[in-house]
Amino acid sequence: MIEQLATDPYPLLARLRATEPVAWLPALNGWLVTRYDLAMQVMRDAATFTVDDPRFSTARVVGPSMLSLDAAEHTRHRAPFARHFRPREIEDRFGEFVRAECGRLVDGFAAAGEAELRRALAGPLSVAVVADALGLDGTDAAQVLAWYDAIVSTVDDISAGRQPGSQGAEAFDELRSHLEGAVGRRSLLTEAASVLDLPEVVSNAAVLMFGGIETTEGMIANVLLHLLRDPAHRDLDRALIPAAIEESLRLEPAAAVVDRYATRDISLAGALIARGDLVTVSLTAANRDPAVFPDPDVFDVHRPDLRKQLAFAHGPHFCLGADLARLETRIAVETVLDRLPGIALAEPATVSGLVFRKPAAVPVRWLTS
Repeated sequence: MIEQLATDPYPLLARLRATEPVAWLPALNGWLVTRYDLAMQVMRDAATFTVDDPRFSTARVVGPSMLSLDAAEHTRHRAPFARHFRPREIEDRFGEFVRAECGRLVDGFAAAGEAELRRALAGPLSVAVVADALGLDGTDAAQVLAWYDAIVSTVDDISAGRQPGSQGAEAFDELRSHLEGAVGRRSLLTEAASVLDLPEVVSNAAVLMFGGIETTEGMIANVLLHLLRDPAHRDLDRALIPAAIEESLRLEPAAAVVDRYATRDISLAGALIARGDLVTVSLTAANRDPAVFPDPDVFDVHRPDLRKQLAFAHGPHFCLGADLARLETRIAVETVLDRLPGIALAEPATVSGLVFRKPAAVPVRWLTS
């Protein structure tokens, strides 16, 4: 069951959505919600379905943060950061930096005629943008990506019910030292430290880096893969790139699931959920609900109502950096299509992962003069 959810979950999720949209899965030791309307209900109702539980996987690695707290504590942790990610300010604050960084990264491999775009572009770009946002000068992209590989592996182990190794905790210890050293410099972290204790600043910064790196890297890699699988998309009207990004997010969200815990006994779609039970929302399944998205397994950039996709979750825990991730992805795709003529996949690639889904690699070739 776990292996199927990590590799090819779509047939299982479709069957559950049609026959048992709130299903008890022993492999997860919890309930799996697969229908769109039920997913929305769970994510909107933080009083009944909370993240504030000691079992919450990410909190077990990085400590309590806006990601793992609800109500007043959630607001207290989120507010010092939220005002810096207002949608109307994202382009002005980050647009020039993202374009310059994409250009610099592509300059590094454009003459070679081949590259692996996840680690040559998507990952380093994500690290650079988060480092800029948090004032982390001199951040080494390869080291940060290695830390997050270890942390993600640990979160996956916890979610799958496996005993995690020590790599995630060791990686977070190194990341924590890196973040603590940045708090004293003038930055977003220094501002947050005026209202939060240092461990709280570090945990929230780690979560922002987690989303800004892990899921943004996956988001960029996934949309490049979706576009490059079909040669016709190389000549995609640039005005359709935002729609292509939303459709990629719908078809393959970089974060496949979100976890909640029931605060009371409740019946949901006929399932009798007990207080304390784990309730996992499958964003992947909700985004392929045919009641909302006809022909849900088809990649269609002309699909209406694409902003209904739930890749950034919903409710009080809607992703803080959603618009920044969209900006990075749009500029990365534009740069790749504009700068690398005739680009195509060098070999087939597939998306996998239980909690965080992306291809292991996006190997490509293009024409050089």
